[in-house]
Amino acid sequence: METEWARTFQAIVTSGSFIGAARRLHITQSTVSARIRALEEQLGSRLFVRNKAGAVLTPSGRQFLKHAATLVRTVEQAQQDAEIAHGYRGVLTVGARFALWVEVLLKWLPRMREAAPDVSIRGEIGHEDTLMARLVERSMDIGLMYTPERRPGLAVEFLLEENLVMVSTESTATGHTTGGYVYVDWGPEFHAKHSMNFPDFGTPALVVDIAWLGLQHMLNYGGSGYFPERLVRPYVDSRQLSFVEAAPTFNLPGYIVYPTDGDPEVLRTALGSIRKVALDT
Repeated sequence: METEWARTFQAIVTSGSFIGAARRLHITQSTVSARIRALEEQLGSRLFVRNKAGAVLTPSGRQFLKHAATLVRTVEQAQQDAEIAHGYRGVLTVGARFALWVEVLLKWLPRMREAAPDVSIRGEIGHEDTLMARLVERSMDIGLMYTPERRPGLAVEFLLEENLVMVSTESTATGHTTGGYVYVDWGPEFHAKHSMNFPDFGTPALVVDIAWLGLQHMLNYGGSGYFPERLVRPYVDSRQLSFVEAAPTFNLPGYIVYPTDGDPEVLRTALGSIRKVALDT
């Protein structure tokens, strides 16, 4: 399938018409029509209904919309990787939860650059479902996460353990969650432990899936929540936050996941330096 067909399809959806897509792509309307006709012939389904208002997706068109973005993104990523790889021995794509970037990978990057200056590194932030999908399809080489899945062809290795503590902007805060509580989604294991220790916990006013966002909100507007001890320690030392002594603490293991059939030399260098950083943390 021609990538330009999918890109043209996306342009029609975005602009709402074949004319709008032609303007957006700087091509003629007849070219837009020819591309969509070819795409429909290959798929064996009609994708648009054209009327005076523009172009409306058919049920088949709505289904293809789910795949068009992935198709275009994959090709663009491959092109970019090929350009980056020019002059380098290889490209290493590494993804992680934001907290693990702060914890490990930001310290790892300069070590890796020194150990393998001929390897181009692509860094990405994501959650477990996205990271696992990328690892399974081999578009990512290494993933750091809290709740990995066991999949064939992927190695799952314990890396470190986070100590999650409750902190508050109020020095007199108790272990009870309040209206200013910020719930950080650390995954299903944390949710289960949290529910067990706070059985009367209702719907929080604020839920975030990136700890840094919750922390910044607390520092600016007040509140309490669970964060890695090493992340909040500087704020406790400066008295911007206080540990809630009565609150339980939770352990959250972090893992490194990687394909067992990856480039052995590059992976060995990267994994070795990541392990060393984790030990020093």
